Amino acid sequence: MHRRRIQQIRQVRQVRRIPGLLAGVLGFLLVLTGITASTAAAATAAAATASGAGAGAEKRVFNGMQIIFRPDTPNAFCTIGAVGTDAYQRKIAISAGHCVNGKEYADRDIPENIQPVYDRNDTASGPIGHLRYFKDPEGSMVGHATKDYMIIELEPAVVLSSQGPHLKQTGVLEVPGGQPSPNALSPAPNSERLLGAALFNNNELVVSGQLGVNYGRVTNAAQGVYQSWAPHKGGDSGGPAIWHVPGSAYPSSANGFQAAGPWAGITKAIALGVPPYVYTSSANILADLRARNAAHPGVYGAGFQVTTNP
Repeated sequence: MHRRRIQQIRQVRQVRRIPGLLAGVLGFLLVLTGITASTAAAATAAAATASGAGAGAEKRVFNGMQIIFRPDTPNAFCTIGAVGTDAYQRKIAISAGHCVNGKEYADRDIPENIQPVYDRNDTASGPIGHLRYFKDPEGSMVGHATKDYMIIELEPAVVLSSQGPHLKQTGVLEVPGGQPSPNALSPAPNSERLLGAALFNNNELVVSGQLGVNYGRVTNAAQGVYQSWAPHKGGDSGGPAIWHVPGSAYPSSANGFQAAGPWAGITKAIALGVPPYVYTSSANILADLRARNAAHPGVYGAGFQVTTNP
């Protein structure tokens, strides 16, 4: 297993935009940040074990799981940010909307099973679910400005888990008194309000991906997109971010590089800016789901709650 690093990222002199990888997927254009074959070969044994692979094993689905849309393109992947259930008792996983792109299916629920989703480390077990919604990026290379999310309806037989390789999600972040998400109907519940990012705020994200587990202060929350020094890399899109509960332990070698806290958002992109690491807030996702469901009841993912299963 490669050595995990925990550090606050120093300011960089140059920022960059993630390069995209294009691959056809059943009528979609799959738009992902790619990785090299050597990086793929370095995937940890722990991730494969956690995937639930193996004859007779229950299929667990959890935050931080890498997902693909075709078994023959394992290097075109994204990551699950949170799993749970919606108001209609469907099992749901959330990832980044910019991972897929196709105007015929964008911006509407997709009840047809046209796009299966697989655990990248265990394709032999078959699809873990199907794509039900994604927001069209509207020309952006890093996803829609405030609604960069994807909804996956998971198979009824999968077992939901709040425990990812590094992060245990303890519910959905609520920010009493916070600024409402730009996607929120009025009045906005606490789950649709944003973390503060002013100088007197010390809100931090803890994130998990190919770089292990990292944390960093939220320096900007404009439009419900968090900028943070917590780093990620291509393929981590859609991956989990939790809020560091003040006084709780930071991930370290002493605790096995683990952290626990409420789900705060998903990895969005490396974009122009300082810091360059950006995350779509959970508030933006939940607010858009509620607004869409108010207009058309039955929306996949509406009323999403993180699973309490260990």
